[in-house]
Amino acid sequence: DAAFMGIMRWSFYNRLTKLYPTVSLTYGYITKNTRIIHTLPKEHRVDALCISGNPLAIPLDYFYFLKKVRCHNRQIHKANLLKGGIKKLNQAQFEVKGFRLFDTVQYQGKLYFVFGRRNSGFFDIRTLDGIKVKKCSINYKLLKLVEKRKTLLIERRIAG
Repeated sequence: DAAFMGIMRWSFYNRLTKLYPTVSLTYGYITKNTRIIHTLPKEHRVDALCISGNPLAIPLDYFYFLKKVRCHNRQIHKANLLKGGIKKLNQAQFEVKGFRLFDTVQYQGKLYFVFGRRNSGFFDIRTLDGIKVKKCSINYKLLKLVEKRKTLLIERRIAG
C-alpha cells in the first residue's frame, strides 16, 4: 500500500545508490512533463524511455507481454453437491495427451496458450488477451508443443 511504499522507497533507493552510484530518483509528474514536451503518446514503453532520460530514442517495433498465472488449483470439489450428496470434481486431469494448462503450443504457424483441456483430447487455446482461435475446441493432433508451462507466460507483440 501507499504507506509501506513511502517508508520503503527511501531504504530501497539508498541501498541501490550504494551498489550503483548512477541510480537517480524520479517522479510521475517529471515523466509526464517530459512526455508532453516531446509530444509522445501515453504508453508504458514511452514512459520507460522518458525515465531513462532518452525520450527520443527509436523504440523497437515489438515488445514482450507477460502474464502471471496460478501454480495450483487447490479446490478439489465444487461447492454445490450433486443429487445423492455426491461431490463433483472441480479439477480436470493434470495432463491430457501430453499437454498441460498454460503450455505454449503452435497452431497453424502461430503461438497460443492452452487455457482449457478436455479428456477427449480437444483444447481451448487462446492468446494472453483471452482471444480464442475459434469458437470450438482444437484437436490435439493439430497442436505442436513449443514450451512447457511456466509461472510467467510471455507473448511477443507488435507495437502500434
